Amino acid sequence: MSTTFLIISLIISIALVVLLCTKAKCNPAIALILGSLLLGFLAQVPLVDVTAEDGTVTTGLVNAINNGFGNMMGSIGFPIGLGIILGQFVSDTGGATVIADKLVSVFPNKYAIYAVAFAGFILSIPVFFDVTFVILIPIGVALMKKLNKGIGYIVGAISIGAGIAHTLVPPTPNPLVAPEYFNFDLGIMIAAGLLFGIPMALIATTIHGKLMDRGLWNPEKDENGNGLNVDELELPEKLPGFFISLLPIIIPIVLILLNTVVGAVSDDVPAWIDFLGQKTTSMLCGTLAGMLISIKILGLEKTEKVASDSLKSAGIVFLITGAGGSFSEVITASGVSEAIKDMVSNISGNVALILLIGWILGLLFRQITGSGTVASLTTFAIMQSVATTVAIHPVFIALACLDGALFGATINDSGFWIVSNMSGLNLTGGAKTYTLGQAIASVTGIILIVIVGLISTLFI
Repeated sequence: MSTTFLIISLIISIALVVLLCTKAKCNPAIALILGSLLLGFLAQVPLVDVTAEDGTVTTGLVNAINNGFGNMMGSIGFPIGLGIILGQFVSDTGGATVIADKLVSVFPNKYAIYAVAFAGFILSIPVFFDVTFVILIPIGVALMKKLNKGIGYIVGAISIGAGIAHTLVPPTPNPLVAPEYFNFDLGIMIAAGLLFGIPMALIATTIHGKLMDRGLWNPEKDENGNGLNVDELELPEKLPGFFISLLPIIIPIVLILLNTVVGAVSDDVPAWIDFLGQKTTSMLCGTLAGMLISIKILGLEKTEKVASDSLKSAGIVFLITGAGGSFSEVITASGVSEAIKDMVSNISGNVALILLIGWILGLLFRQITGSGTVASLTTFAIMQSVATTVAIHPVFIALACLDGALFGATINDSGFWIVSNMSGLNLTGGAKTYTLGQAIASVTGIILIVIVGLISTLFI
């Protein structure tokens, strides 16, 4: 089967996924499975396993989908679930609010906007974007009133900081699964997400703030005054201290990074470091710390309820992530991955172009589907085969794909409406804060990724 036909088959399959997500409002997991089936049909993958006369087994379409889902879930299912529970503990115990209040209070007033962005960054490492926004918006609004600044500053800063961490730093699902696709250590993903994410947040917040200073914001045109009353966020009577609140976040990051660093400098990693540094056990340690804090603050009964309630939202995350693994497996089984390698063989030496392709694909899928998860997983599946042909560490390709999926969308993005409705912003107000802020962060990110990536090739 020709390379051209296989690439066209992939494009048609992706188009189906996009149409199902955008026009039919289909669940992304179902859309990805249907896209996998269509790709298998077009590429003439056997419907079931076929055994040749010499005993060689060709994996059928059904098993390719099952294997892709199972392999992905077998590797990162527990870490994703534990990460969701951990984030809920940090939120419901009031720890996230404590962290936000402390970070904002230690910054001088003239740097307050950076404090809010940094608080958003830290909180969105374990906590989903919308929860981070709910926690930070009342703090930010009070701060902006004190400084006599418009709400556009604060909404933009939160969207930038929280969006970057949620997109680039594990244990949120997209960066957590990136090492599985590109075959590198999770600790490298954490380190890269932090090292790129922090300067991205600082630069993007500065640029967005300068645009606000120059008259970008118009309260009469950008605000509708119908924001939700988020000042009444329910908090426990007794709150944990700042350091205690940070423990569930710090523990898994430190354990994973310790395992990565020791492995990099030594050929003999102690078994206990390797054990605790695995993503499942490190996330378990962080979750147990969060649970103990929750028992002390909320009591055992409420803690059990928090853990149970948090997993109600986990099912869709598991399905989408696993379905992304299925799509990737079918891309391999159909021969499309080899076709992609052939197609890019002439440009594989152009590192900057490869990184830009990954970024553009992530950006396009985010704009079309509105979903950062679908955008990231689809781009990973396409760029997975390319990574092995390029003389650069695959973390840079993963970062480029993720960074493209960060580029803010609008009306087809649930995050856009959460931010706009809670802040009392209309369509233009949401576009000038959430969409523009994340777009600036994404462009800043790909510039940094390309520059550092090119420098890194000098040492390979």
